[in-house]
Amino acid sequence: MAGGVPRGGIDLGGTKIQTAIVDPGGEVLGEARHPTPTSGGPADVAQAMEDALREAASSAGVKPEDLEGVGVGSPGDVDGKTGVVSAARNLPDWEGSFPLGETLAKALGVEVRLGNDVQVATEAEFHLGAGRPFSSLIGVFWGTGVGGGIVLDGKPWLGRGAAGEIGHMVVKRGGAKCPCGRRGCMEAYAGRAAMEAEARRQHEEGTKTDLFKLMEKHGKDRLTSGIWDRAIQHGDELAGRLIDRAIEALGTGVASAVNLLDPEAVIVGGGLGVRFGERYMEPLTEEMDKHLFVNERPPAIRVASLGDLGGAIGASLLFAK
Repeated sequence: MAGGVPRGGIDLGGTKIQTAIVDPGGEVLGEARHPTPTSGGPADVAQAMEDALREAASSAGVKPEDLEGVGVGSPGDVDGKTGVVSAARNLPDWEGSFPLGETLAKALGVEVRLGNDVQVATEAEFHLGAGRPFSSLIGVFWGTGVGGGIVLDGKPWLGRGAAGEIGHMVVKRGGAKCPCGRRGCMEAYAGRAAMEAEARRQHEEGTKTDLFKLMEKHGKDRLTSGIWDRAIQHGDELAGRLIDRAIEALGTGVASAVNLLDPEAVIVGGGLGVRFGERYMEPLTEEMDKHLFVNERPPAIRVASLGDLGGAIGASLLFAK
């Protein structure tokens, strides 16, 4: 194939599995998007990932075994050396450890490398997207959970393997319970799963909302970013309050991260981030301004420009290193 051997990328999210076949220049040759299983376990998720990657390869006119490799961006505790993913709590029955890399490599007949889902998406934005003008940035991916990625002086910062967990910065001591089991995390207020749980709780207590009617009408089994968007457009008061609550938590947590690292930019991505980022940019920056130590020189705030494909493109870059 002209232009070099293409690579595969898989972005494993809480609601969707996005795959892409990418040439060495970053151009997407084929893609596929499948829903993430809501039941079963890690093996079922791995099967769905294999199916989605095969569909993307077919649309690109290649076979998985002919790719240079397949990169995977996964949530949870990702061991890039062993390919084992542990405690991916936004996925069905994934409390323990599962050899995701080995499983996919055997199924697809090609080398598989793993990275943290948000870190690889952040690096994609840094190299190919909204982060290109900057040498240091924080990626904040607002979706099922809230994840972060860090690039400092042009290089990814992984810490000891768990850097960037911005969703688990505490924004309120003793606050709302987070899906991680702790209290007061940013994700407990801004993560889509936590927002849905709070919406259900209030609805069951009698608060009026059309969120769940819209979910059923559109054939969804969870409150996707599109359902939240429709509810907001319909003037749903509960949806509006919960989005405002999420923005407040995001502004508080992101400002604290900026105070620590002083990056040039913050890139906002993820399903909710891409959908609502431009619309809520002003209230987000206003919330950040309340907490920034050097608020006369805030970082640039940009919405991720690679959209839903950013994570898969970033995962494919695991074979560009």
